[in-house]
Amino acid sequence: MRNSALLTSLPLLGLLLPLNAFASQDASDELRLVVPPWPGVTVKSEIVAQLAAPLGYRVEALEVSSTVGYQTLQSGDSDAFLAGWLPSQQQSYDAAMETGSIVDLGNNVSGARMGFAVPGYVYEAGVTHAEQLADPEIRERFGAEIYSIESGSTVSDHLHEAVEADTYGLSQWRLRESSTPGMLAEVDAATRDQSWILFYGWTPHWMAPAYDMQILDDPASVFGENNGASDVRTIVARAYHADNPNMIRLLDQFELTADEQSEFIRDFGLEEGELETVARDWLLANPERLETFLEGVTTRDGEPGLAAVRASLK
Repeated sequence: MRNSALLTSLPLLGLLLPLNAFASQDASDELRLVVPPWPGVTVKSEIVAQLAAPLGYRVEALEVSSTVGYQTLQSGDSDAFLAGWLPSQQQSYDAAMETGSIVDLGNNVSGARMGFAVPGYVYEAGVTHAEQLADPEIRERFGAEIYSIESGSTVSDHLHEAVEADTYGLSQWRLRESSTPGMLAEVDAATRDQSWILFYGWTPHWMAPAYDMQILDDPASVFGENNGASDVRTIVARAYHADNPNMIRLLDQFELTADEQSEFIRDFGLEEGELETVARDWLLANPERLETFLEGVTTRDGEPGLAAVRASLK
């Protein structure tokens, strides 16, 4: 995998500091992040790692699925997860919350959403609501096909349920399931020809800026309430939360917009930029965000965190 060495070589700067400097600081100099193989959380985790290193912490990436990730948070084998998508991960999230073993720090991405998607030129042509999919002329224009990701996913289940219920007349459509790259290859081909295509879309993702993607209004809530709006939560192991207030402050203040994340997902996932470079370039391009992320955060020896991180980026 491209990110197999992700984050593991960051310097353990904290070991170079006097032991008595840690008296009022975090119990751990390590942060173990759950990092499924998704470009968004991969880059976010690297950005956090580049913020943490100058503060005296090292960050390790655990490359596991989100389902396994929740299990590691409960068992104490990981510390935090920056991609707690809700409601799509609701079952795993609820099970972990019921044990009392995790703490939810809230959204780290604002504006996340998923649903029936079309390229911008289709939206501008007047297709803006999923209810319009029941129109025979519109159905014909799309070739009566919906493109989606792999069968067996939560999203696939939602779509199959909508087809079976004939929501928006979808019983007259064919569901074409593939991998995410396979689906997006079809979207790419359609946009080159300016032909109409209906697909499962979500943001943050590079598909949003690449195709001027627009998500249709979904009053039947096929993809969830509030037109498929999603939360992307920062989830922390309860024990880590209790023992490491300085790092928790950084994680709690680390928040992006869906557009920001979509852009660096494009740089990493589509343009195939080097992970460390993409993360560093984003930090250099957004110096004002450092103040927000690092307000009140210190190095492990109690020095101002913002100054340390700024110095590392020069």
